[in-house]
Amino acid sequence: MSFDLGYGTNGFANHRLDDALAVIADLGYTGVALTLDHHHLDPFADDIAGQANRIAARLDQLGLRVVVETGARYLLDARRKHHPTLVSEAQDVRVDFLLRAVRVASALGADCVSFWSGIRPSTVDPEVAWDRLRAGVGAVLDGAAGYGVPLGIEPEPGMLVERLTDALRLRAELGSPDLLGITLDVGHCVAVEPKDAAACIREAAGLLVNIQLDDMLPGVHEHLEFGDGVLDLPATLAALTEVGYRGLAAVELPRHSHAAPDVARRSIEALRAALPKSTMDHPWLVSAERSVRSAPDSIRALFPAVGREVGREVDDAARTRLLVVYAAAVEADALGQELTALYRYGDDAERRGVLHALAEVGEIAPEAGVEIVKDALRANDTSLVSAALGPFAADHLDQHSWRHGVLKCLFTSIPLAAVAGLDRRVDGELLRMVGAFADERRAAGRTVPDDAVDLLRSQS
Repeated sequence: MSFDLGYGTNGFANHRLDDALAVIADLGYTGVALTLDHHHLDPFADDIAGQANRIAARLDQLGLRVVVETGARYLLDARRKHHPTLVSEAQDVRVDFLLRAVRVASALGADCVSFWSGIRPSTVDPEVAWDRLRAGVGAVLDGAAGYGVPLGIEPEPGMLVERLTDALRLRAELGSPDLLGITLDVGHCVAVEPKDAAACIREAAGLLVNIQLDDMLPGVHEHLEFGDGVLDLPATLAALTEVGYRGLAAVELPRHSHAAPDVARRSIEALRAALPKSTMDHPWLVSAERSVRSAPDSIRALFPAVGREVGREVDDAARTRLLVVYAAAVEADALGQELTALYRYGDDAERRGVLHALAEVGEIAPEAGVEIVKDALRANDTSLVSAALGPFAADHLDQHSWRHGVLKCLFTSIPLAAVAGLDRRVDGELLRMVGAFADERRAAGRTVPDDAVDLLRSQS
C-alpha cells in the first residue's frame, strides 16, 4: 500500500483534540485529517502558533501524518453554517481564514490544506460567482506560495465546484498552478459523478493531494459508514494503489462523533478487509521481505515468483514492496544495477513491476530509472507504456522523450490519465504535436481521441 489511512477529527467533535489523536493512532491509523475549529486548533486563537507547534510535536510522537481541513460549520459565522464562502460577497473573510489555515499547515508539516468553493447564492449570477471563486482561490494561492503548502480543491455536491470536471476547469483557468491539486471525496463520486470513484481517481491521478473515504448512495449527500452505501471500496482502494497515490486517505464521517471510537474502529476494520491481502500481510510476502532484508541478493529469485505466490491482481504492489526493502539494504549503485537486471531479464509483468516501483525507489538511482523508462516507451505492450509514464517519469524524463511518450499514449489508445504530471509538463511543442496528430486523423476520416481534444481545449 503506497498511501496512509487516516481518520478525520470532524468525526471526533466531542473529544479533546489530544484525546482524538491518541484514539486514532491507537486504532492503527497512520494519519489524521484535522479540521480547524473552535475546539480543535482554532486558527483565530491568540496563541495559535504555540498551539500548532505543540500539536506538530504530538503528531510526530504518535507517528501521524496530517492534512488540514477547512470545513468547520460555524467557525466564521455563528449564525450561518459554512459562511461566508469563496462565492460570497464577503469572500475576503474566507480568504483570510484559508491563509490562516496555510500558516497552521506549514507549522504542522501538513501535506496540504483542503477547501471547497461554497454554494452559489440564488441571487448571484453563475458567471459572477465563478469570477469570485477564481479571484478568491488566486488570492489564496498567492498567499500560500511563500509557505509551499499545496492546496486541494474539493468538489462538493450542491456547491459551485460540484464535480471533478469543475475542479479541473478551475485549475486550468488559473494556469494549472503546481500548488493547486485535487481533494477527492470518494463518497461524493457515488452521489454526483457520472463515473465511479475508481474512474475518478484514475482521471485525477497525478493531481490528487488528499482523499476522503466514506460511503454514499447515488443522489444523496450523506456520509455513511462503509457498507451502508454502494461504494465499491476494494476497487476504490485498488485504484489508489494503481495510480501510485502516496498521500493520506482519511475516513470522513462528520456526523458520527456520538460514537467516534466505535465508528473509527469499524472503519479501519472495513478498510483492512478491503485492501488486497498480499499488500498487507500475505505470509509469502512477509517471508520474502524478511529474506531480502537479510540477504539482498535473494530478490533475484523472489521477484519473478511474486505473481505466482500472491496473485497477478496485486503483483505490482508486492514487487514494489520488495524493491523498497532492497533499496534500504544496498547502496545506490547496486540498486541501479539490480533494477536494470530485473527489468532486462524479466517478463512483461516483472518489467511492469519495476516501472511501478520507480515511483518509490527511482529517486535513489535516477539514471538507471530513466533508461528503463525510455526502453519501456519503445515497447508495444500498452501496460508497459502506461506504467512508464508514472510519477518517476514526470519528475525525471527529459522533455523530448516525455512528449513522445504522451503522443504514443494517444496513438495506442492509452488514457492520458495514466500520464503523471501532464498538466505540469505540457508545453507548446507537445500541443503542436498533438494538434498535428489530430489534423492527420481528421484528414484520414478517423476519429480524434477525446483525450487529444480535451488536452488541446484545456490549453487554448
